[in-house]
Amino acid sequence: MAREEQTHRRRASLELLRAEATDELSVLIAERLRAGEDPWDFMEDLPSVDELVVFMLRAENIAENGGVRPTAARQYRVLRQIALDYPPLTRAVWRLLGDAETHRRWDATVRADAS
Repeated sequence: MAREEQTHRRRASLELLRAEATDELSVLIAERLRAGEDPWDFMEDLPSVDELVVFMLRAENIAENGGVRPTAARQYRVLRQIALDYPPLTRAVWRLLGDAETHRRWDATVRADAS
């Protein structure tokens, strides 16, 4: 019950989710800078704060489903539900549902050959 209550409370605040994502993004940037990478080479490859929030919510959904990676159809439904639950994230969700041929290495698009 406590875990369910914590998850529900966490999902209630988009501001909290964005703050967590901002912290995570800061850590990613700091790690890459310490590794000697040039920010000009990697900054555009990183997800936005809202995209990171969508990934966090997607990861929670996958964990709740026993860790099973979603099919393309389920991926669409999960991301669409995130957009419905958090309207300010709609733009980020649609960006993630966009073109399958993205230049970003972290892209969450489920490709047919990935199953």
